[in-house]
Amino acid sequence: MILLRNLAVARGPRTLFKGASLTLERGWKIGLVGANGCGKSSLLSVLTGELASDAGDAIIQPGTRMACIEQVAPPLETPVIEYLLDADLELRAAEAAVAQAEASDDGHALALAHERFQHADGYTARPRAAALLAGLGFAPDAAARAVKEFSGGYRMRLNLARALMSPSDLLLLDEPTNNLDIDTVLWLENWLRAYP
Repeated sequence: MILLRNLAVARGPRTLFKGASLTLERGWKIGLVGANGCGKSSLLSVLTGELASDAGDAIIQPGTRMACIEQVAPPLETPVIEYLLDADLELRAAEAAVAQAEASDDGHALALAHERFQHADGYTARPRAAALLAGLGFAPDAAARAVKEFSGGYRMRLNLARALMSPSDLLLLDEPTNNLDIDTVLWLENWLRAYP
């Protein structure tokens, strides 16, 4: 799924790492551990395409669906539940297809759209989002509240929930336990154990 060959990344005159080579297969769960500033986040940024490497290759199998924690948590008016569901692009496309088919009054198109919605796990999306919120320590009423009502730390938890909500073949979590208490860390560990 991922192949790194002689990868090198520098920030200014400082080389973070060089000669990094690695093969990761589908289904593997790994942790990247190292001192602050050694390049862990930079490596993830190379994998997401946000940062170019200075040498070598980072190859991700074509068609790989990737999810990661966004590092910016804007104070949006959007209700929390919708913010989480927006992370699932397949779900949102399926919802739009259902709405369009309903508006066109085309029974065949509506049947196909509902099949697409079911394939996107649309019928379980809201309960899954609610379970993520509960697991990450949000009160039951959080789903209806605006994102902007939460502190920066809790908005970062929402970004973690968005990453977990998004269907992915590759889940990249950069420091996912920041801002989490021990109970939430344990919940996250259990969630990740069950992640395909």
